Amino acid sequence: METTFMCFLYYLFIAIFHFFGNSVYAIESPKYIVLQTELDFEIRLFNESSWISATSSGTNSFEQSTKTGFHRLYQYIRGANLNSSKLAITAPILTRIPSTISSEVSYSVRMYVSPHFQGKPPQSNPELKLQLEKWKTQCIAVRKFNGYAKDDNINKEFEALVSSLNKHLDGTSTMMQDTSSYTIAQYNASFRNTERVNEVWINVSGFRTDC
Repeated sequence: METTFMCFLYYLFIAIFHFFGNSVYAIESPKYIVLQTELDFEIRLFNESSWISATSSGTNSFEQSTKTGFHRLYQYIRGANLNSSKLAITAPILTRIPSTISSEVSYSVRMYVSPHFQGKPPQSNPELKLQLEKWKTQCIAVRKFNGYAKDDNINKEFEALVSSLNKHLDGTSTMMQDTSSYTIAQYNASFRNTERVNEVWINVSGFRTDC
């Protein structure tokens, strides 16, 4: 499993290095504003955005699902689309994980679509089985953690975020958490062993009128 995960990180590094090897260009990310900041989490309001998604099933492994999904997304941005267009890689890479694991579980690996293509990004080649997702404005609770995101630590980070949210909710709060699933966001290439940034995301609603 360790070798499989490191292969995924190698592919991620190659993709980032290919497009941004000398850090001349800024990697595009979804836009948001921070609504509330606490010691161990924050609430963000994300703008409308588009994502290309690869569904992965048949495994209970976050690491394996992320590797498999990212490989298909990488083929897409390297020209495996009906326009044969090459797209810039974006950050973060998201993996949606159901909070209840079973043999029927499906993971979704997502890559943000650059605003240049937000109107109508190239359609993927059919064999990749990718979907275009359009996100409405939404609020997301975010907890940062360092190191590598792996099978043996992501659920602990999810539980820590849920615990923090519960502590900060008072009796009059109407904010609701969607804990049926959570998302791991990865930002760094594999060569970076220190000061790595990962995040766990949970959708929340009722925080304010626009989310």
